[in-house]
Amino acid sequence: MFADIAADLPAPHPNPLPAGGEREQTSRAEENTGMLNTIRVQDSPFDAAAEAEALTKGRADIGALVSFVGLCRDEAGTLVALELEHFPGMAEAEMERIAGEAEARWPLLGLTVIHRFGKIRPGEPIVLVVCASSHRQAAFSAAEFLMDFLKSRAPFWKKEHRADGSQGGWVEAKDSDEAALERWTR
Repeated sequence: MFADIAADLPAPHPNPLPAGGEREQTSRAEENTGMLNTIRVQDSPFDAAAEAEALTKGRADIGALVSFVGLCRDEAGTLVALELEHFPGMAEAEMERIAGEAEARWPLLGLTVIHRFGKIRPGEPIVLVVCASSHRQAAFSAAEFLMDFLKSRAPFWKKEHRADGSQGGWVEAKDSDEAALERWTR
């Protein structure tokens, strides 16, 4: 099933799971613009404050920083974990593509996108988006754009682990997530 899709992707990370189980892809710092992009897929929790500090440290040109942290919900006590799977190489490539589109649409000075995989318990972070710009509107819009596309287009699959021990299923895409994309495609 994935063979046809994977044929068009760059080669997967040479060491699929380094020591500690974390897969990381960090993008480039562009010389001409000062733009710093960080794109990572990892199994370990992230520190949102540390990531924001890394993006802004020593930067006097950044006037706005918008961040979003998506957390695992317990669905009114019915969920003990979400298990997120991804196709290595494909997830990173799509996240990089989405970040590139945000860069083209808004005058960003940097961005960070981190998405976790593995078993994630309620209250734990799943995704981080941080956008830096000279002005707030660009940072807010880019962060919303990135989350709308990550939620609907990034190749991550979620399986529920239920509190009552019953078999949780794969989480289907929501119509509301697809509808959120429409404002960006007009």
